Amino acid sequence: MPNKDIVVVGSSAGGVDALQRLCAALPANFSGCVFVVQHLSPSSRSVLPQLLDRVTPLRALSPVDGQAIEPGHIYVAGPDNHMLVREGKVLMRRGPYENRTRPAVNALFRSAAVHYGSRVIGVVLTGLLDDGTDGLIAIKATGGTSVVQDPDEAEWPSMPRNALKRDHVDRVVRLDELAAVLTALVGEEAGPTIPLPEEYVIEDGIAAQEFAVVEPEIVTPGQPSHIACPDCGGVLNQVVMEDEIRFRCQVGHAFTPLGLADAQNQELERALAIAVRTHRDRIRLFGQMSESAKARGLDHAERRWSEATEESEQLIAVLENAMTNLRKTPTEGEA
Repeated sequence: MPNKDIVVVGSSAGGVDALQRLCAALPANFSGCVFVVQHLSPSSRSVLPQLLDRVTPLRALSPVDGQAIEPGHIYVAGPDNHMLVREGKVLMRRGPYENRTRPAVNALFRSAAVHYGSRVIGVVLTGLLDDGTDGLIAIKATGGTSVVQDPDEAEWPSMPRNALKRDHVDRVVRLDELAAVLTALVGEEAGPTIPLPEEYVIEDGIAAQEFAVVEPEIVTPGQPSHIACPDCGGVLNQVVMEDEIRFRCQVGHAFTPLGLADAQNQELERALAIAVRTHRDRIRLFGQMSESAKARGLDHAERRWSEATEESEQLIAVLENAMTNLRKTPTEGEA
């Protein structure tokens, strides 16, 4: 049997420092292949490969689509592409956003689980919300190994804490000990791979854009949830795997529960801001109409425009209060 040699690492907020510390501590003879997704703005230019390459004895780089996988290399996802794996190579694909991010941690983890099974070691580091949790569940379901940074020391503990809440974690490790743990794990023989349900394979294909010529209704897993996708307005399907709920629309946009709640918050805030702006525009318009009516001696019309102005001013106060008190998304293992 092969060894556990595929290491996938996910992080978001606070991840750059954590990744540098981890990669600096990996030994020169590290025999695994490491794949890193750090959440990025799609328009940013990532210098993370260069930062990691400076501190690690391994070779850190941003791969191109179809690049061959080599031991002792760290493959770092670039902006606006999901990093996925197939037998012996890396895929860089602009599949649908997951939790409004691309690259996405779950997309990488799921892909590794589908194609490398029990050879995979999944690692969740510091970050916000619950990214990486679904991916770790897939890795565990196929016989792989799951490792989580100790949330008590993580700069942003939400990602590791939410992963721990799902009870699919083999090791909880402090960051300074993580390189040694991974070095020991990649020397172990992988156990038998457990076949994953078809839904995981389909979702990996969606991320890789392998279903472009197939009707979306055929490949979208799950059942209609009657909840709209915040990104496109289509109906989200609810997918339940290993007691974990996630959502995906027919276009392919995917959300975890916390990711969906956060996206809904963003849409609510945007809608409220538009409503406030529109009422301010109405106040300007009503003021002009009131002045015009006054100049023409139309007392009744002037009074009606003034009343409309007062109504918009009152509604602005209500809307601004709603924006201030908009419920924030739970992050600390509350999902």
